[in-house]
Amino acid sequence: METPWDHRYAMRTQRMASSAIRELLKLTEKPDIISFGGGLPAPDVFPVEDFKAACMCVLDQWGPQALQYGTTEGFLPLREMIARHTARYGLQITPDNILITSGSQQALDLIGKVFINRGDHILVEDPTYLGALQAWNAYGAEYVTVPIDDNGMNTDVLEDKLRTGPKFIYVLPNFQNPTGVTLALERRHKLIELADRYGIPIIEDDPYGQLRYEGEHLPSVVVLDNQFRENNGHPYRGNVIYLSTFSKTLAPGIRLAWVVAPAEVIRKLVQAKQGADLHTATFNQIVAYEVARGGFLDRHVWMIRRVYGERRDIMLDAMEEYFPSGVQWTRPHGGLFLWATMPPEMKSAEVLKTAIEQKVAFVPGEPFYALGGGHNTMRLNFSNATPEKIRLGIQRLGNVMKEQMAAKGLLQKI
Repeated sequence: METPWDHRYAMRTQRMASSAIRELLKLTEKPDIISFGGGLPAPDVFPVEDFKAACMCVLDQWGPQALQYGTTEGFLPLREMIARHTARYGLQITPDNILITSGSQQALDLIGKVFINRGDHILVEDPTYLGALQAWNAYGAEYVTVPIDDNGMNTDVLEDKLRTGPKFIYVLPNFQNPTGVTLALERRHKLIELADRYGIPIIEDDPYGQLRYEGEHLPSVVVLDNQFRENNGHPYRGNVIYLSTFSKTLAPGIRLAWVVAPAEVIRKLVQAKQGADLHTATFNQIVAYEVARGGFLDRHVWMIRRVYGERRDIMLDAMEEYFPSGVQWTRPHGGLFLWATMPPEMKSAEVLKTAIEQKVAFVPGEPFYALGGGHNTMRLNFSNATPEKIRLGIQRLGNVMKEQMAAKGLLQKI
């Protein structure tokens, strides 16, 4: 319905749309619905007592500073702590290479503000993170997509896509959102080599890198890029902008993330952030610093890995037991998500409608495709529900799929 305000909005709002995930969360707030929808950490792993103690410590020791305006770049001790942690993985950076943001979503928005002109092509995985598409649509981005498989982005077809001249490459190499797959080491090397050859930057989004439940740690793209340029021992000045967050290792409610990039890129992002919110909340930054320092974060991550690894295994076992033949799914080594694909005759939106009636919810896969597609796919989050609810929810979802597949005659075909 048209309103008197419609003609007053900026043209960029025409490509703005509500997040399918955020809208779904509104429907699943009822306590009797088992939701595999949001990428929500488990509330029972939040370090509530540690935050309580840290808040008192911050008010006692940092009170006036914690309640005051701060620098746009972020709280210096927190940036120094991130730099020390990053050095453990073979990347030498200084606080000048780091910007603290109000969640990774703000980092994505600032990247769009700084880099994207209307009509610019952005190369993304197919499917890719919905939040990035939502951030960049407002800046008029167009998309070039590269398919993914169980080993991540298919770099065999990447070069042809790079010939279209995208502004940058966006990749989630570790336990990708939405599919849960991980970019193989040899593909990481090829991605870096091709990006360098064509002079195209890489945005590496890594919110889940520490949440590995099996297999060996793979070096991040930014670390490999640094090695590729033989820049070891010097502050980073390569071709990758790296994003990570405290949302999955501490708590999403504090809205804290960070960007690692060459110092000149950080300076430009700082200018963009000054026009957005001046700086990330000072109190939140100092509290996070107090909670995370002294080795606590490493110990806490080990506990999260144990809890989430168990829930992933329970969901995989339940899918084997309850999902109908003909449905396939990924088996991620970490992160928060599984990705299921039904036969092409099925539509996940139709399955969701009936599933909600049966008190279970998930995210249909279609919104994760920048150019459309994925009508028969779904994303399932395993971190937020208890083991008991995971089994019950997967059983309900399996029954819904069986009924709809039987109605279409698909169970007999398989």
